[in-house]
Amino acid sequence: MTSTTEPTPLGLPGIGRPSGRAVSPAFDGDHPPSQELIDDCVHCGFCLPTCPTYVLWGEEMDSPRGRIHLMDQASNGEPLTDAMVGHIDACLGCMACVTACPSGVQYDKLVEATRSQIERRFERPRSQRLLREAIFAVFPYPRRLHALRLPLKAYQRSGAQKLVRRSGILERISPTLATMESVAPPVVDDVRLPALVPSRGPRRAVVGMLTGCVQREFFPGVNAATARVLSAEGCDVVVPQTQACCGALSAHNGRRAEAQGFARKLIEAFETAEVEHVVVNSAGCGSTMKEYEELLADDPAYAKRAAAFSAKVRDVTELLVELGPVAERHRVDVTVAYHDACHLAHAQGVRTPPRELLRAVPGVEVREIAEGSICCGSAGVYNLINPGPARELGDRKAQNVAATGATLLVTANPGCLLQVTDALRRSGTSIATAHTVEVLDASIRGVGAAHLTDRA
Repeated sequence: MTSTTEPTPLGLPGIGRPSGRAVSPAFDGDHPPSQELIDDCVHCGFCLPTCPTYVLWGEEMDSPRGRIHLMDQASNGEPLTDAMVGHIDACLGCMACVTACPSGVQYDKLVEATRSQIERRFERPRSQRLLREAIFAVFPYPRRLHALRLPLKAYQRSGAQKLVRRSGILERISPTLATMESVAPPVVDDVRLPALVPSRGPRRAVVGMLTGCVQREFFPGVNAATARVLSAEGCDVVVPQTQACCGALSAHNGRRAEAQGFARKLIEAFETAEVEHVVVNSAGCGSTMKEYEELLADDPAYAKRAAAFSAKVRDVTELLVELGPVAERHRVDVTVAYHDACHLAHAQGVRTPPRELLRAVPGVEVREIAEGSICCGSAGVYNLINPGPARELGDRKAQNVAATGATLLVTANPGCLLQVTDALRRSGTSIATAHTVEVLDASIRGVGAAHLTDRA
C-alpha cells in the first residue's frame, strides 16, 4: 500500500493519506478531541523545550503542537495511520506543556480523548496488543500484584537477579521484560492498614485514604508513613477495605470505559466512609481522581456523586499545608533533591506544598534539580511500553539528580521512585530515594536521617 502526504500550514508532513481503498475518518462521535480546544493552539512553540520527546529527538511531530496538528488533521477527516498513532503513543502524557503554554491549551484533555479513539478504533500489531493486555491485566489489580510478591522475593534473594542482570539476557529477549525486572523494588514486609487509624491528640479532621495498587503492594511503608503523619497531625484516617484501583493507568492510556468502571467502584467504597477529604499519596492517582467529575459526566447515576467525590480529593501535602502542623518536628540532617512528579506539578498544580513541608523540617536542605520540569520517563506504564526513550529520560534525570550533590532524592509518586532509583543504580550513583511523607514521618518520630539514607 502506498501513501502520500500533503503540505500543511506549518510546513509539516501530513499523517499520510492511504490511497487505493476507502478509509474511515480517525475519530467518531464518542467524545472525540474538541475542535474548540484544538483551535486554542497557536503553534507558538513555548511547549517545545518542556516536552521530553521533543527534547530527545527534536522532531516536530513529537512535540505537543505537532501532535495537536495531527489531531486537527484527524478531526477534519483524515484516517488513523501507523504514523499518527506512533506519534501519539510516544507522548508521555506528562503535561509539562500545559504548564508552559501561554494560551492555556488543554493538551491533557486532547491527548486522552485521542488515545480513547485510538484504543477503540485502531488495530495495533498483535505483539503490541498482547503486551498492553498483559500490563492492564495485572497492574490495576492489587490482588494480582500481591501474588507476584512471593516469586519476586524469591528471585531477588536467591541470587538469580544478579546473574540475570550480569548476563543481559532480558535485554536481548525483551526490553519490556528487562525494564520490569530492572525497576522492580526489593520486596519488603507486607503492611496492611486497619480500617481506622485514630487521631493522636485532638481530632481536627476525618479523612479517607487511598492505598493504591503499586503503592499498596510494593511501597507499603509509604502508606504506613502517610497514615502515621496524618494521625499525628490530628486526623482520623479511614481506610476503606473494599477499595481497589482508581483507574488512573486506564484513563491515561485511553481505556475510558475501564477507567469509568474503576472510578464508580472507588466512589462507592469511599461514600460509606463519610469523610471530609480523600487523601492521596500517589500523584498519578490523585490527578485522575480529581477528574472523576468529567470522566463520569455522562453517567446520570454517578455524575453528581463523582463531582462530590472529586471535590474532596487532596494530595497529602496539600492537606497537611491546609491543616498546618501540630506535631513536633525533630531534626533530620539530610540534603534533599526534590523531584516534581509530573502528575502532581503539572496535572494538579501542586508544587509549593511539598517543598514547604520539607523545608519546615529542621536540618533538611532542599535543592532543586536541573531540568526539573522534564519527565523522568516513568509516566505510568510508559517505561514498559516505550522502554528505550524512557531509559534515556531516566538516565538524564539521574545525571541531574547526582549533580545536586544531595544524599536523598524525594518525590511523590511510586512510578517515579521506581524509575529514578533504577536510573541512579545504573549510573553507579549512591543516592537513597524516599517519598515526601517518609521524610515527615522520620522527623515526627525522631528517627533521624539514617532511617532514610541507609536504603541507598
